[in-house]
Amino acid sequence: MYTLLSPIMYGICLKYMKNKTEADDVFQDAFIILFQKIDQYKFKGSFEGWAKRIFVNEALEVLRKKQRQLYVEIENSIESNPIEDKKESHGIAISRDELLKHIQQLPDNYRMVFNLYVFENQSHKAIAKKLEIAEGTSKSLLSRAKSVLRARINEELRKKVS
Repeated sequence: MYTLLSPIMYGICLKYMKNKTEADDVFQDAFIILFQKIDQYKFKGSFEGWAKRIFVNEALEVLRKKQRQLYVEIENSIESNPIEDKKESHGIAISRDELLKHIQQLPDNYRMVFNLYVFENQSHKAIAKKLEIAEGTSKSLLSRAKSVLRARINEELRKKVS
């Protein structure tokens, strides 16, 4: 089971945590939790999906402990455009590893909301409930995360063009 699940679950840990060391810690702790709670799996839905929830929840719990205060003042919570840049990139793209590096560099609260919304397909309402924040805060954090990522990716693409 470990061999089968570890690549997928480690990828989740890397998406949520700031660096490899933090991801390694969450990965190990989440597998311990998975083995401790394996008798709670009810054979409803996929086992991988059930395990994935454990890993995501453990990553969020670690981030919550690191950062007690997630609230951000909101002036306007307007959803921004997707990450794609409207300008032409002349066929230059960044690799998955480069994108992951940029995601890992986001502030914890931006990264949590971004990952839950983009990779876990959760609604702002669900994210707000899970992180105990206002729904507008979730929207604002996502917008800001996208803005930061867009700026960093555009800068990297400009460097590649030059």
